[in-house]
Amino acid sequence: MFILCVVMKDIFSKFAAGCAHVTGHPMAFGLSLSLIVIWGILGPSFHYSDTWQLVANTATSLITFLMVFLIQSSQNRDGAAIQAKLDELIRAGDAENRFVGIDLLTEEEVNRLRATCAARAKGRAA
Repeated sequence: MFILCVVMKDIFSKFAAGCAHVTGHPMAFGLSLSLIVIWGILGPSFHYSDTWQLVANTATSLITFLMVFLIQSSQNRDGAAIQAKLDELIRAGDAENRFVGIDLLTEEEVNRLRATCAARAKGRAA
């Protein structure tokens, strides 16, 4: 079961990255816009029926629902990559190492660190 989860996670990650690349392309926007225009043009042919509207509503609902998961996956991956880069910069530079892994702290702990940093910055500016 564990191996299946790992394989599915890898497949989903690759699929999400591929979808993010394709859907972020200007051609995807152009295709989407074209479909909307075609749907609008076909309205009179279908007498603006409930079925005509239902097709568009169902398609957009399903696409939106699925895209939420793909977008969240991409944001999680990007956020983790940025955090790893920041952690490495902190580790390699003169910054305090206590900031490495700050993304794993609670919101209250992060707010305390932010307040400490803000107070130090005000002290240096004065």
